[in-house]
Order: sequence, then C-alpha cells, then structure tokens
Amino acid sequence: MTHNLGFGLYVHWPFCQSKCPYCDFNSHVATSIDQERWKQAYLSEIARLGAETQGQILDSVYFGGGTPSLMDPDLVAAILDSVRQTWRQSNDIEITLEANPTSVEAGRFAGYRSAGVNRVSIGVQALQDNALQRLGRMHTVREARIAIDTATAIFSRVNFDIIYARQDQTLAEWRSELKLALSLATSHLSLYQLTIEEGTVFHQRRARGLLSGLPGEDLAADMFDVTQELCDQAGLPAYEVSNHARLGQESRHNLVYWRGGDYVGIGPGAHGRLSVEGRRVATEAIKLPAAWLDSVDRTGSGEVPRAVLPAAEAGAEYLMMGLRVKEGIRPSRFRMLTGQDLATDKIDDLVGMKLLTRGQDRLQATDSGMMVLNAVLRAILA
Repeated sequence: MTHNLGFGLYVHWPFCQSKCPYCDFNSHVATSIDQERWKQAYLSEIARLGAETQGQILDSVYFGGGTPSLMDPDLVAAILDSVRQTWRQSNDIEITLEANPTSVEAGRFAGYRSAGVNRVSIGVQALQDNALQRLGRMHTVREARIAIDTATAIFSRVNFDIIYARQDQTLAEWRSELKLALSLATSHLSLYQLTIEEGTVFHQRRARGLLSGLPGEDLAADMFDVTQELCDQAGLPAYEVSNHARLGQESRHNLVYWRGGDYVGIGPGAHGRLSVEGRRVATEAIKLPAAWLDSVDRTGSGEVPRAVLPAAEAGAEYLMMGLRVKEGIRPSRFRMLTGQDLATDKIDDLVGMKLLTRGQDRLQATDSGMMVLNAVLRAILA
C-alpha cells in the first residue's frame, strides 16, 4: 500500500552562512565544519535506517537545510553512493539539493551533478534588491539570476522560491516581479506568501510594531489570484497551494509528504514517517548539530524515542497534507488510517459551498477552498 504513495529520503544539513529573519528552520551559523566526521555520521544513519526499510524502492532524495550548497561535493557523492548501496531506486529517481545564490559556484554545481544530484532548488526569495535586503538575504538580484542561469545550464530540473505579500509590496509590483520570475523559464516555481512564524526575528519585530506595510487579507488574496493567473498562462499551473510546475515536473519528494507516503529523515532535527504494521510511526532526530553528531558517534543513533501517531492524528495529518495538493485525498486511505469515515454532513456542506469537490474515492479542494484551506480543515476535523 505504501509503495504507490512513494518513498523518500530527507538529508538535513544544518549550516548556513547567516540566519534569515523569517526563517524558523533548524539552521545554524558555524565557522568551521568537520565534513569527514559529518560524513561518517550520515553514512551510519543511512545504514541503520536502511536496514529497517529494506524492500522499499526509493523515489527521491532531498538535501535540505540550512544551506546544503555549502556541503563539499565529495560529501554529497559519498552519501549518494551509500544510498545506492542501501536501497533499490526507481528508474527516474529525483535527487534534489537546495542552494543559496551566494553559495552557487559553477564548479560546485558540476561536482553535485557528477555525484548524482539531478535537480536543484534555489532560495531566490525576491527579484528586487531592496526586498532582498529587507528579507535579510546576502545576495543581489544579479547574483540570483546568475545562480539560476548556472543551474539551468548544468541541471535539467531547476526550482526557485519566491516570497510575496511582503512589506509595502503593491499588486502591480508583484505582477511584474512574477513575470520576470516566469521569464527565467525553469520548470518549477515555489511561490510562498510571507508568513510570520513564531521564534523568528520578524515575529519579534512585528510584536514591537516594527514590521510595517504587511498586506491586508484582501491584497494578499488578490496577489494569490494574480499568481494563479500568470502561472497558468505561462504553463506552470499550481499543483499544490504554493507550488507550480510544468506537467510532469512536480517535486516528487514533496509529493511523498503530501500523499502520506513513507520517508526517512536523517541529520539534526530531521523528521520521518514510517508505516509499521499498519500504524504511522513518527521519527525525529536530535535537533542540535553537536548533540546529534555526538549521539550518532556514541550510541549509533541520532534519533529521539519514536512515537506511534494516534489514529486521529495520522488522519488529520493526511487531510492537512493531502488537501494542499490539487489531486486531493482518498477517503478510503483516511478510513484505513483512522478506522473511521469522514463526516458526510460536513463534507456535503463544504461541497455545497463550492469549497470541495467529490469524485470516485477522491476529495479535492476547489480554488476557492485552497484560499481558505485552514478553515476547510477545521470544519472537517471539528
């Protein structure tokens, strides 16, 4: 059953050159990194989790972070060699590495490609210099464009991220910035509305009244509409709330998450989901890099104790992930995870409000439903 939902490996590299004020990921700034010691730890974790997931066919590997483009290409090669020896791989395996425009060197990229990476995801975040400064980014628009050009020359599949609904951004400015992004002609774009996450510098600034000019709900909704309209015209329709791709260029790794497939997470703070005897098991690695490294060295495992997800939580997670994607969810899978059916009356109401559509073992959010997805989920799960 898990097979057709996909199986992925997530590798977390926790280091960055600097910390961005909107970032709530497990990332750390370090002056020197013992890449050899990190390599041994990653290989040890691959062996441990590989032994537990034998028989699975690997569809994707994703190097996330932090800034994985600060990893030595030799380290990436060693990890991917070990991965190839550990799992059978699907014929069209997707191997993605996240990069920052500042750490994009053509030589490094060529090294990653020969290591086996076949897709890169570049954290561009904005195509306006003043916006990049406000987002605390270390690169310029010129560097971002060079990074995209370098990547598209070396890799057949390239994604880049942009954050919109930023401070003082007008609808006209977003329209022209998005047109520029689409003209850079990659096969996949991730377009996120700026959200202020707890524990970030932006959150502290907003609490002190120092984060002015954030768009109201109406402007943010208009920006979302413009995003759909321009991406549709350019042949990159949304296949998930924030992700747009040419047909067949969707991120296979993220689809594993959204479809509720199994994935192994290695590296500090990495999460995983495994199916064990019909139950969803959540794995999580120790968060602090030094403590994770130490634990792998000493005990042969970087994990904190595992938790079996209660049925209701596994069901809620499946809904929250699955309804983000255009293809939606399968009610039969929800029943398998929870032992219960979705509440028909609530679904009827939401279908009547044109927020959901129903098909043969299929439940999908409409475009209007996507706009208010959190409210839709609350209604279903209430």
